[in-house]
Amino acid sequence: MRSFGTLSFGHYGPLGNGRQLTAQDSMKQAIDLAQGLDDLGVNGIAFRVHHFARQQASPMPLLAAIAATTERIEMGTGVIDMRYENPLYLAEEAAAVDLLSDGRLALGVSRGSPETVVRGYEAFGYTGSQDPRGADMARDKFELFLRAIEGQPLAERDASSPFGGGSGGQRVEPYSEGLRSRIWWGAGTRETAEWAGRQGVHLMSSTLVTEADGRPFDLLQAEQLDLFRAAWRDAGHPGTPRTSVSRSIFPITTAEDELYFGQSAEGDGIGYIDGFRSTFGKTYAAAPDVLVEQLKQDAAVMSADSLMLTIPSQLGVEFNLRIVESFATHVAPALGWVSTRG
Repeated sequence: MRSFGTLSFGHYGPLGNGRQLTAQDSMKQAIDLAQGLDDLGVNGIAFRVHHFARQQASPMPLLAAIAATTERIEMGTGVIDMRYENPLYLAEEAAAVDLLSDGRLALGVSRGSPETVVRGYEAFGYTGSQDPRGADMARDKFELFLRAIEGQPLAERDASSPFGGGSGGQRVEPYSEGLRSRIWWGAGTRETAEWAGRQGVHLMSSTLVTEADGRPFDLLQAEQLDLFRAAWRDAGHPGTPRTSVSRSIFPITTAEDELYFGQSAEGDGIGYIDGFRSTFGKTYAAAPDVLVEQLKQDAAVMSADSLMLTIPSQLGVEFNLRIVESFATHVAPALGWVSTRG
């Protein structure tokens, strides 16, 4: 584990006892959190994207605000649902954020997770999928998105245009050199991990895999990472691919931590998600020295380049910064992490 960051689900709404976290609260707190993480030397901050839900749905304005108020931290998504996207407009937005951040965008995309509505992408105007879950649509759009951020010409110039004219093909603008090398795909299966490796994009693996064969979650996930790296090599892509995994990890260092998370530790789980029998990763909650030993036994955490901590964003900026600072101070260095502050 060379780097770590946070992954926020961005939930907002009623908090109980008459308290309310609004959408505005959620976004402004996300910016404050990013600034705090940047000061701590944390490597990255990412946001889940869910439509028709009280969560982040339009991440680009948020990422642009974070780019303008931070210096070092990598920012991104985990993941944007390509079924809902216009690939060329997404390419324009992504390039703009990448330029504003001086190349700090780590854009995670995929078919997306199970929805709160039925085929919500059709309400956005995207129809014609032959797959009940829209996977075919997501991959077709992703192919066009990659062509766009690679700077390939996608429209014919108008020779009679008063705004430059000319002939030949035109790429979308703005164009950000290097953005193609900072794209991630969210994978939940071995097949998808190998596919991502063949595409030459980095791999995000979450807190579940849509597979269950009796093996522990961390071994299933570590196998995905290995298959991804092998597919990348076999495809002949240059450079070194990056991988990330997500975990719920809570260092218990205070009585308040014990109150919130003392009973949170749990083992792997088996269940069904999106029609697939799946394996869910465990939650880690213990004293820092115990966490170090537990995480060293997690095959996927030790194999991945980056670890993303899923944080309880509803508990506020101060609380989450304290959790992350505890991890950065007492746990991460023992796993090989070095702060971006040096």
